[in-house]
Amino acid sequence: MFPAFPGARDRGAVVLIVAAAAAVALPAARAQEPFVIQDIRVEGLQRTDPGTVFAALPFRIGDTYTPDKGSAALRALFATGLFKDVRIELEGRVAVILVDERAIIANVSFVGLKEFDKEPLTKSLKDNGIGEGLPFDRALIDRAEQEIKRQYLTRSLYGAEVTTTVTPIERNRVNITFTMTEGEAARIAEIRITGNEVFTERQLRESFELAETGWFSWYSKNDRYSRSKLNADLEKLRAFYVNRGYLEFAIESTQVTISPDKQSISVAISVREGQPYTVTAVRLEGDFLGKDEEFRSLVSIRPGQPYRGDAVTETAKRFTERFGLYGYAFARVEQRPEIDRANGQVVVVLQASPERRVYVRRIDVAGNTRTRDEVIRREFRQLESAWYDGALIKLSKERLDRLGFFTDIDIETSEVPGVADQVDLVVNLKEKPTGNLTIGAGYSNAERFTFSAAVRQDNAFGSGNSLGIEINTSRTNRALVLSTFDPYWTVDGISRGFEFIFREGRALNQLLDEYESGNQRFGMTFGVPFSEFDTVFLGAAIDRQVIGTAIGIPLAYLNYRVLFGEKSLAFPLTLGWGRDRRDSVLVPTSGRLLRVNLEWSFAGDVRYTRSNLQYQEFWPLPLRLTLGLNTEIGIGRGLGGKPFPVFKNFYGGGLGTVRVFEQGSLGVIDPTGAYIGGARRFNANAELYFPVPGTGNDKTLRIFAFADTGNVWREDERFSASSLRASAGLGLSWISPVGPLKLSWGTPLRVQRNDRIQRFQFQIGTAF
Repeated sequence: MFPAFPGARDRGAVVLIVAAAAAVALPAARAQEPFVIQDIRVEGLQRTDPGTVFAALPFRIGDTYTPDKGSAALRALFATGLFKDVRIELEGRVAVILVDERAIIANVSFVGLKEFDKEPLTKSLKDNGIGEGLPFDRALIDRAEQEIKRQYLTRSLYGAEVTTTVTPIERNRVNITFTMTEGEAARIAEIRITGNEVFTERQLRESFELAETGWFSWYSKNDRYSRSKLNADLEKLRAFYVNRGYLEFAIESTQVTISPDKQSISVAISVREGQPYTVTAVRLEGDFLGKDEEFRSLVSIRPGQPYRGDAVTETAKRFTERFGLYGYAFARVEQRPEIDRANGQVVVVLQASPERRVYVRRIDVAGNTRTRDEVIRREFRQLESAWYDGALIKLSKERLDRLGFFTDIDIETSEVPGVADQVDLVVNLKEKPTGNLTIGAGYSNAERFTFSAAVRQDNAFGSGNSLGIEINTSRTNRALVLSTFDPYWTVDGISRGFEFIFREGRALNQLLDEYESGNQRFGMTFGVPFSEFDTVFLGAAIDRQVIGTAIGIPLAYLNYRVLFGEKSLAFPLTLGWGRDRRDSVLVPTSGRLLRVNLEWSFAGDVRYTRSNLQYQEFWPLPLRLTLGLNTEIGIGRGLGGKPFPVFKNFYGGGLGTVRVFEQGSLGVIDPTGAYIGGARRFNANAELYFPVPGTGNDKTLRIFAFADTGNVWREDERFSASSLRASAGLGLSWISPVGPLKLSWGTPLRVQRNDRIQRFQFQIGTAF
């Protein structure tokens, strides 16, 4: 948080000066003739161990004492930093070391500290020599005080005062207290731009991070002046003009003034716009590996268009990435405009120098304190001792991101010293919590004591495998669910998953000890990758259903019992295909996801087919916006002349389907009033994501606007657009430590009389 104080270096100079002064002050010691030391005595110690002093001395008992050794002893003892005064007195053939210990810091405390967190501030001070158990140094304290004041200035607290109090206590110790008078932060009262003629001041300030005090400033703090933020805004201003053809735009001056009471700041920016330029040609120069036409197809700016700096920069970036595909990791592409001021025209020249082709010597992984190296390396498509390939490195990063184990992934390329054709890759990772723990307990007259717990770990023991356990001891809904998934069951990337479900439920008003329903299921699924983005899934399961005769049981359950019996078995096979081209699993901003899943129960008492299709796509938009669309279609059908089983029904309503409507309330309503879903489902969702002001590029916390439509129908009911429900509203998406969290509030747009409305909804673990 705070830079290192220069006190340690200055202390060394002080030691030499004091040692020299001490040497001058001891002419008798220097004039002393050499003699053999019979004893060494140390006086003045209070806390320091005598062994520390003896270890620093350049002589021992039995050695010959000389004036030079005396001076060396003084320098060594001062260099320990433990003493503020050291003298050597000679009593015959005995060397007496007289020391005056520095005070030791017993405690560091803060009074009035609000702007900074105490823990990182304490750690920063200790790293710079000010902390419990360290020697007291007044110079370091003074420098720390000045540095803390400087940090307050970076937060627009120009009236902040820092006072240090040193209180001596017993045993030569001191307490240090930093007293802060922070005051109020200075606010930006005015930002003025002068010299602009083509664009209004409002247009120019739209992309600024700094702003005048407004109604939202209490949260975003965008009205707090910062030099670094101002410099960033000036670059945005420059980019605004250059992207509209004003190549010679210049910022002539920037003035920042603060009011006498240090509570308000004014910023004045003077600009010179210049004239706009139109591109007449794009010329490629240099070495393009004989693939000029291939590179020319990557140019995103065309003759006749206004000059756009971002398009030229994007073209240069594409060129660099294309050189990377051929192994040229250090290719340079220079942009040079040739300006014709008389006609307002410019020729864009792109000069390429591919340098040399290199291969990757070694790939190092850093930052993975939990995840095993093999879990990371098996996602890499760039191999060691292979030619550098920019596309494979980008793909490797995307695959790591799709794991969902890391909040930040950065791959650095560094040259190998002394070797011209080799590079090393360093994968810097920042891990995130991948576990989800939910615990609940309760007591009621009907159910007595109940306990529920669910644990899911998506990176169990750092292995990359997922493991889930769910337990519920409620009298009305007992459950035990075990699941595990190994994404690399074989080295070729074939995955395997197991699932065991045991559920039992009964009606609250049931007097007999008979379960209303029960379900036991054991399933196994394999995933076979056919490309980097395509996976085919194959699975089989045994599904056993038990239907009791509890009072109040839904009529649909009783009909199921009549058709399939009290106890029924199903043996479903599943076949699925998925293609995931999203740039991230948790916070996608581009790409698409396709999923198709077919389930066929071919044997047993219950026979049916069940299919589900899902399509998602995301588009990045200007101003850091993201548009996402999601569509799902589900169709179930009974076989053998029997209807689709009620326990395989689709459900609609709530997060993940049609928000604002109560969870699972859409579709068929049983005569008993129970919501039992339906054999057909359709829902479509649109979300527009906005960055939360003040969070920068953080995508884990986003605001979104949504619009949903959909419904659920019976097997024999035809799809009808008039029966669709619709809603719209706003929400908050947060990748929390316990999983993805979504909160939404909205209003129904198409609703029928018996629909259950729930305007505010939230869920942990949903993705869309």
